[in-house]
Amino acid sequence: MSEKEIIEEKTENVEEKTSDKEVKIKRDKEIEGVAYIYTSFNNTMVHITDLSGQTIARVTGGQVTKHDRLKANPTVAMFVAKKAAEQAKDMGITSLYVRIRAKTDSPAPGPGAHAAVKSMTKEGMRIISIIDTTKVPRGGPKKKGGKRGRRV
Repeated sequence: MSEKEIIEEKTENVEEKTSDKEVKIKRDKEIEGVAYIYTSFNNTMVHITDLSGQTIARVTGGQVTKHDRLKANPTVAMFVAKKAAEQAKDMGITSLYVRIRAKTDSPAPGPGAHAAVKSMTKEGMRIISIIDTTKVPRGGPKKKGGKRGRRV
């Protein structure tokens, strides 16, 4: 069974009765996906999957711009998210759970995180929730410098 057939199965015909008239409304069932947005200070990546984890769209800053210095730019992040959202829309996804991730132990996500989410909403995606999933080190290996630390 192909992906398009699965999406067609999820489309329902809903009958709603109003006061005197019967009205048939064709309403598409919302198909949800997960958008993983990774933003560092060097690049922006948007990876959209369905709820089972199968990749639907994966776009990075390098696919949108030729200049390395611009890959983390909010403008480029906007185009990255737009391109990924268009691919997801073609597969029938209408709403997203957004998971923003930055580089481990980074104080904040990169400059493209907000622009990417905003661009997806402008593209017609419904955002259900936004979660920050940045990894935080807890202890880790022993730091360099010996028992008394680095002497200056």
